[in-house]
Amino acid sequence: MKHIILLLSICLLSACGQYVKLQKSPDYEYRYEAAKAYYFQGKFRNAAELLSDLIAIMKGTQNGEESLFLLGMSEYGARDFTSASSYLQKYVQSYPKGIYTEQARFFSALSLYEQIPDVRLDQTGTWDAIREFQSFVDFYPYSKYKERAQSLITEMQDHLVEKEMLSAKLYYDLGDYINNCLYGGSNYEACVVTAENALKDFPFATTARREELSMLILRSKYQLARKSTEEKRIDRFRSAIDEYYSFVNDFPESQFIDEANRIFQNADAIVKRKKIKLDED
Repeated sequence: MKHIILLLSICLLSACGQYVKLQKSPDYEYRYEAAKAYYFQGKFRNAAELLSDLIAIMKGTQNGEESLFLLGMSEYGARDFTSASSYLQKYVQSYPKGIYTEQARFFSALSLYEQIPDVRLDQTGTWDAIREFQSFVDFYPYSKYKERAQSLITEMQDHLVEKEMLSAKLYYDLGDYINNCLYGGSNYEACVVTAENALKDFPFATTARREELSMLILRSKYQLARKSTEEKRIDRFRSAIDEYYSFVNDFPESQFIDEANRIFQNADAIVKRKKIKLDED
């Protein structure tokens, strides 16, 4: 009954534009109950504003723990994910064995996830979110949130792989352009290194991602051989051939299989012609 009366009071206050009076009320308990009512109504910004004013007052009281948790969740509901993560992490630090600790840790990680940057930007935030979710799964192996956490980890790993994929593709597309190769080397070599590192650093990348990265390596090694000086060309074509065998072994039904076969046939023909010439000599 108390909560019903409070909800009716809030509706009246909102209708009459009396929210400011509620904020200034000296009755802290009433303001706290009002904040909770706003929260459960989904009026998260109102709840967050009231709770942020009360948090210091509630500290050390029977409502201290709940008020800090609700403030973090209110900020999350209001989509202020930076504040949400900050308050929820503060809750976990203040109440490591609290009633809401599991939920707070999950939504703290979720707040970081909501802020992951565009794939073209620095991915420090993505790594932070992955670490938070992994820590959560390790700490709560039987949590009801475990499956969601693992799914988001996989999604963010794919996000990181996509960034490396875009970098590798950029190097490949630059091809013979040399103005960005200030310290020697070539864009094709940079593509190979970037793609190989991505495969090594993200062993659980999806099959589709691994297939694309592997094909980029094969293409780059072939193009690198074509553009090489005479003394390096044959060895690099042999490297491309070795890469072809690895590719067809890993992806026998690849969407790129026709292209891979053409690369092999061209490289193999060049190497064989060179061998015939040497035999004749």
